[in-house]
Amino acid sequence: MENSGEAHFPQIIQGGMGIAVSSWQLAREVSQTGELGVVSGTAIDSVIARRLQDGDTSGEIQRALLHFPHQEIAQEIIDRYFIQSGRKENEPYFDVPKLTLNPKQHAINLLVASAFVEVWLAKEGHDGLIGINLLEKIQMAIPAQLFGAMLAGVDYVLIGAGIPAQIPHILNELSIGNKVSMKVDVEDSTDKHRLDLNPKVLIQELYPLKRPIFLAIVSSHALVSYLNKDEVTKPDGYVIEYNLAGGHNAPPRKKNVDENGEPIYGDLDTPNLEKIKSSGSPFWLAGSFGTPEKLREALSMGAQGIQVGSIFALASESGFTFEIRSSVLNLTADENLKISTDATASPTGFPFKVIGMPQTLSEEELYASRTRICDLGYLRTPFKRDNGGIGYRCPAEPMNTYEFKKGDPNQSLGAKCLCNALMADIGLGQLRPDGRIELPLITIGSDLDGPRRLKEMYPGGWSAKNAVDFLRS
Repeated sequence: MENSGEAHFPQIIQGGMGIAVSSWQLAREVSQTGELGVVSGTAIDSVIARRLQDGDTSGEIQRALLHFPHQEIAQEIIDRYFIQSGRKENEPYFDVPKLTLNPKQHAINLLVASAFVEVWLAKEGHDGLIGINLLEKIQMAIPAQLFGAMLAGVDYVLIGAGIPAQIPHILNELSIGNKVSMKVDVEDSTDKHRLDLNPKVLIQELYPLKRPIFLAIVSSHALVSYLNKDEVTKPDGYVIEYNLAGGHNAPPRKKNVDENGEPIYGDLDTPNLEKIKSSGSPFWLAGSFGTPEKLREALSMGAQGIQVGSIFALASESGFTFEIRSSVLNLTADENLKISTDATASPTGFPFKVIGMPQTLSEEELYASRTRICDLGYLRTPFKRDNGGIGYRCPAEPMNTYEFKKGDPNQSLGAKCLCNALMADIGLGQLRPDGRIELPLITIGSDLDGPRRLKEMYPGGWSAKNAVDFLRS
């Protein structure tokens, strides 16, 4: 099936950051400049459910759901989560079902419809390109999210934080309405475990759907070579991400850390661009490429362009709360601003970039005082129980619970609940019984040249269009 956008690759890809930091508003603005706007699909079901509980004040979610091709499902979601005047200040959010290998139909419906809503809103009213970014580590959400995004006409799919070898085939099959089966990694098990999705159970007609272009986000030429060996696993292109990028980074080849416990990257961790170029696959460069000079450099090295995160994360249309965005903008002026690569913060096992910032979980005392809980569970890992059943564990859950589930205690030390913290970044933090609201944790790329230059140009903050114009200047 013909991919949309084959004749026109964007030079600039806006990164798919955090939980809804790459909001539909941000992606829409970038797309209308002629570049690729990207929404984040991570935990999108919780984002939509919580915004409905807060009253959907703009009405956009309900308006998008009116266009969902299965109106009974759309109404079911509204009936279950929408609160007309918004939840009361002393009421916690009602959580959505956790991801499992055997999800109930409502959980599947919500994932599909939520991905549809975010992409549909990003694409509304223009013909620009929109992509969706997912984490391969969150395997149990991927088939439903892909299907929902495709129902909304998504143009690109970008997936990193793992080896996304199954995605090209899944996209091919979903586009023609065929049942898909995704292999899911289960720890302590040698058996094969799969998650099935039959799109025609939800939507019987509308096929064929547009098959989006798939870009794998990788950090090594070896992985490009591996994925390109077979047409079944071969992406349509790559984002080559260097370790200065914000969010999750690939672990270094050598498991060395410095005196601060940060991973040490060396020559083995630098991708060989000549080998990547010789593969014939189109590619974009990411991680410290967020300036006009770096865009020109990437093009001179044979790349189609660049993927950029930080300057878009700090744009006025991003999902960060106004308070967080303002605080980070002020901090960027500090030449001593500390951005650490925390080897233990993420339950995924991938190093994670963190800004040292007051009133966030980067402060050791605040992290230590938080009651550990795993009630969202997107980064839980399936494992085989002693009785042969499947359980789920997360290094950021209570330590005694994690150890009871035969988890490695060393992985639990320093692990932070990214699910709850990243929801707090966008103003959707959960209210706890003691009256505390979950604290945020902010990630951004190590290279602050772009944000600092934009802050000089726009002291009061900048828009997504300003950021694109800066990169093109």
